[in-house]
Amino acid sequence: MPTIGFIGGGNMATSLIGGLINAGIDPADITVAEPDENRRKNISEQFSINTSADNSATLQCDTVVLAVKPQLLKTVCHQLDAEAGDKTLFISIAAGVSSTDINRWLNHDRNSDQQTSGQAAIVRCMPNTPALLQCGATGLFANGAVNEEQRGQAEQIMQAVGIAIWVDTEQQLDAVTAVSGSGPAYYFLMMEAMQKAGEELGLSSDTAQKLVLQTALGAARMAIESNDSPYELRKKVTSKGGTTEQAILSFQASGFQQIVSDALNAASERSKSLAVELGSE
Repeated sequence: MPTIGFIGGGNMATSLIGGLINAGIDPADITVAEPDENRRKNISEQFSINTSADNSATLQCDTVVLAVKPQLLKTVCHQLDAEAGDKTLFISIAAGVSSTDINRWLNHDRNSDQQTSGQAAIVRCMPNTPALLQCGATGLFANGAVNEEQRGQAEQIMQAVGIAIWVDTEQQLDAVTAVSGSGPAYYFLMMEAMQKAGEELGLSSDTAQKLVLQTALGAARMAIESNDSPYELRKKVTSKGGTTEQAILSFQASGFQQIVSDALNAASERSKSLAVELGSE
């Protein structure tokens, strides 16, 4: 495994670091650049890795993970321009910022305030928050400068916190954002609604919550571990004339499928507009 540098030491970065070390990566091969002194100290003590307040310290690494907020990415990339080696792989987990804009910012010569003709190897990733528990789902896209070895490196890094799936076009990351990036919140909303309905039916808040959460966990495990599709699993547990059928019919009568479709389309469109806003400068 190549050496890995992280710019930003927030929750997603520390989750990736923990996953990589658990997977057998030598902590000595990991460097984190983080401006907050207390956070640097905590990361160093927790993982025994190299830390620095200087972002350029990560450029000694083969791979640099850009783990900062989208609004800070342009500034960070400008700090790195003309300094990274031609073989450096940049992995961005900043939502909504295109690889074209990242490349443009990385190749901005701060001395002359001009663009250079460089082409950085960039992999954009769209992880989700369950990555904090090493059970995330991440979509990845590689630009044309990324070679097969670097694709493998990026995949291995993101697999440290869950599954990693490549998409063919960068535009498909908007769909990934809508489905899995924002997806955990949809399930939380469903859990919230089911708990409230359970309470209205006479259950205590604690009982309703425990039943809802365990049911969600069990259903997810069944879907993952079964060879049947979610559709087939639903049909198997929906007996004709039974209670489940009545609930499903009620969902369908309220336009459940269209509600979900509209919601994911709204998330995807917002992902597209964010890319325009963040890359407009």
